[in-house]
Amino acid sequence: MFDTLLLRTFVAVVDEQGFSRAALKLHLTQSAVSGHLRRLEQQVGKPLLQRTTRSQQLTADGERLMAYARAILALNRDAWTELTQVPFHGRVGLGLSEDFAEPRLLRTLQVFAGQYPGLQLDIQVGIPGTLLELLAQGGLQLVVGSLCETTAPGRLLWSEPLVWAGLAQPAGALPEPLPLALFPEPCPYRAAALGRLAQAGIAQRTAMLCSSHGALRAAVLSGFAVAPMALSQLGAELSALGAEYGLPPLPDAQFRLFTAPEADQTVLAALSQVLVEYCSSWRSAL
Repeated sequence: MFDTLLLRTFVAVVDEQGFSRAALKLHLTQSAVSGHLRRLEQQVGKPLLQRTTRSQQLTADGERLMAYARAILALNRDAWTELTQVPFHGRVGLGLSEDFAEPRLLRTLQVFAGQYPGLQLDIQVGIPGTLLELLAQGGLQLVVGSLCETTAPGRLLWSEPLVWAGLAQPAGALPEPLPLALFPEPCPYRAAALGRLAQAGIAQRTAMLCSSHGALRAAVLSGFAVAPMALSQLGAELSALGAEYGLPPLPDAQFRLFTAPEADQTVLAALSQVLVEYCSSWRSAL
């Protein structure tokens, strides 16, 4: 039989992309985390991670066990919730950046809300800067979104390059001043793009002010403008324009989960875990 403590440590090491961050999350020492992984590998009789000095990668057996580990921990959590939870009655406001407003997550959230008959889950989609302002004002209790070059205390889900999105085969040099498609303030991608262009001395103009990711993408696909976008959002039609076009590098986009400290922590902890697990599975499918 598998020890759920060892499975929880195994999942944390993979989700947090390292032993030190997993130790912080689990409130353990790094040596304790290493010991848990070593004991789990001894139980299985096979290596679960291929380790290098800078990273670790799941082995084929590790991939198989990871699927079971997530299922076992989810069943354990559901059983605990079912038998010990105090009925919750109230509203939870969840802010999502547009990256996350897609059917699979909404179905997942609907299932979660069904476990709490007294829960009213309200979702607001918007720009992370605006959502975080609402969080600070008490209008939201959870926010999932991306920031750049931040020291904000939210939990890091993952990070990826922020790039200049353009047509896959742009014709000739980029126009001057550089036409941009941007979200309105306060948008972290907008601030990063304008700041880096100013530092590089590159003239720009806001050719299209967008209120949705669909409009931003249309501006780039048509060749009307260039836009700062997370690398995973490019798809097959767009490419990252870099130094070959004289464009400066952009900072990483950091996707984070923010929680209001004064909210009901029992429900928020459960909802936060649902969001963390969804993001982990979503990233692995990209």
